Order: sequence, then structure tokens, then C-alpha cells
Amino acid sequence: MITNNRKKRNFIIEKFRGTIEQRASWLWLLCDEAEKKGLAWEDFAPAAVRRYGERQGHELVKQAWNSKSLLGLRFLLFTLPARMIFDIKIKKTSSKEFNLEFSYCPLVNAWQKEGCSDSQIARLCDIAMCGDHGIAKAYDAELIITERISRGDGVCKMHYIKKIN
Repeated sequence: MITNNRKKRNFIIEKFRGTIEQRASWLWLLCDEAEKKGLAWEDFAPAAVRRYGERQGHELVKQAWNSKSLLGLRFLLFTLPARMIFDIKIKKTSSKEFNLEFSYCPLVNAWQKEGCSDSQIARLCDIAMCGDHGIAKAYDAELIITERISRGDGVCKMHYIKKIN
């Protein structure tokens, strides 16, 4: 059973969460329509979302003067507004490792509003997280996700770790 509880609430945060929920609803509707036409979600959506994540990651690297330090990722992507929207706690930050914990996910909230089952939400989350994996790739890092709200864990624990060359 998925639990997804907001800690921070105010008008502005809820408006930003709404924009993220809107995109999550798009993903659900695209996958639902594709399935109606005989396409498995996993046959197209993960690759497209990962491609977008890689593009986003490369843009973030450029903004950090072409640095692939995970400190850049932390400060460019996980800004104060992002941390408030997802109720994020930063656990560890260095140039080679970046760990964070989300206690709320607006994507999960959107999929719950859409009436998705817990198993559908878990699949949609797997697809959405392909974007995060794409960002990690742009930083020459690996993303390890040890817990997920979408799987009933209550939090998402994400660990970006630089690949050893």
C-alpha cells in the first residue's frame, strides 16, 4: 500500500506540485493509450524518458562550466524549491557521491488521482525514474534507488555515485 504524505504545504508549493502532477498525468495517459493500441509501456516509454534525462543532464553539466561533479547536480537540480516540492532531505553531498531522500512525490499523487492501481504506479515510477538515470549518466554516475514511495516504502532514497574510471 502506497503512502505519500506531504510535510510542507502552502499555496505556492501546491501550485508547483500541480505542474509536476500535470506531467505525471500526461505520462499515464500516453501509456494508457499506447496499451489500448497493443503497445507495452516498457517498449517505448523508458527509452524516451531516459533520452530526456540525458539531455537535461547534459544541460546541467554545461551550466556548471562543464563540470561533472555531483556538487553541481545537487546545487543546480535540487534547489530549495525542488526540495520543498518533494520534501527532500539531503543526506550526503560530495563531488563523487550525492544521497537524498524524498518523503513526498507529486507524480505518485497524480497517478493516485487518476485512479491508477499500486502496480501501475510502480511501473509508471520505474519509467519516470529513467529520466533520473539519464541525468546520472550525463554526470558519469550511477543512480541507485534503494527505497521508493511507489513501492510502499514511504520514502524514496536516491544515491548518485560517480563511476570509477
